[in-house]
Amino acid sequence: MKSKTIRRWSFIHTWTSLICTAFLLMLALTGLPLIFSHEIDHLLGNAPQVQALPEGTPQLDLQQLVQAAEAHRPGEVMQYFGWEEDEPNAVYAIMAATAGTEPNSSHTFMLDTRTGQPIEVPSANGGFMMVMLRLHVDMFAGLPGKLLLAFMGTLFVLAIISGTVLYLPFMRRNEFASVRTDKSRRLRWLDLHNLIGVVTLTWALVVGVTGVISACADLIIDAWRNDSLSAMVEPYRNAPPLTRHAPATHLLEIANQAAPGMQPDFIAFPGTRFSSEHHYAVFMKGSTHLTSHLLTPVLIDASTLDVTAVGDRPWYMNAMGMSQPLHFGDYGGMPMKILWAALDVLTIIVLGSGLYLWWVRRKARKESAR
Repeated sequence: MKSKTIRRWSFIHTWTSLICTAFLLMLALTGLPLIFSHEIDHLLGNAPQVQALPEGTPQLDLQQLVQAAEAHRPGEVMQYFGWEEDEPNAVYAIMAATAGTEPNSSHTFMLDTRTGQPIEVPSANGGFMMVMLRLHVDMFAGLPGKLLLAFMGTLFVLAIISGTVLYLPFMRRNEFASVRTDKSRRLRWLDLHNLIGVVTLTWALVVGVTGVISACADLIIDAWRNDSLSAMVEPYRNAPPLTRHAPATHLLEIANQAAPGMQPDFIAFPGTRFSSEHHYAVFMKGSTHLTSHLLTPVLIDASTLDVTAVGDRPWYMNAMGMSQPLHFGDYGGMPMKILWAALDVLTIIVLGSGLYLWWVRRKARKESAR
């Protein structure tokens, strides 16, 4: 590789790394507890506890659960119901002052689907894990914070690519995993920095790219609303506002008939960002491990309960759906979480050693200039 090309790639690698390192260290440190969020919630006693009842206890219908939620938080309106496979006897409920209230101002809790009893979820509304999540997602700065982190993630991907290009000539001259232990401490750290960077290369690229996609989630959802959702609700553009909604009792049965072989993931109530003023939106997921992250919306008229549309999945919504489990490594059980955590720690070492190498090189250049 010509020296001019090496200098160009070295410049790209140095400055993309330096600009994003502080943010990447914050993301790596906050991401570590998020990998084990469920386990930490249990350890801190914040995990929701569902009451033990005899097997076969009948479950309430959706409208009864809506009424139970409204009784628990009077004056607020339903935004979402959501399900988790780990809690077959509970449903997540999200409520706020208005249907269009932004997510960070909503309140999340669970309802026992057999009794309607509310179960508070402290980690969803505050506490240590929520602080870690907000720092990791938007640094408590909303959309500007997300876009800043998306930019830093892009720089991180460029730093990985440029570092790989710079490491290729070294690999041709030496055996893989070579560390020059007989050289200076700076060169030993340089070799370790390069070695760990190459070992974690694929993982870092996956996490970096999926992190950028996740950070742009608000923009992706807005694009979906302006494109797919707008087309599906176009016949209701000039419809008068609804004064009452049909009971939610049979929403799941209606959605299952419209999207056979799929399972409900969450319901967006009328007026929320995932529905319209005139629709319930039941988001259905596939039954396989891969398709369980790909959601299909079934729009149901909120006054007649007629299915008005079964939405297609735009490629960008699929990309967003697949990026989040890949980013946090929460799709393969505890072995995958441990692997993700180990690679996260190695990335912290790469970032820290990169800062050390830049500082030592800068100091040496100043002494040489003197």
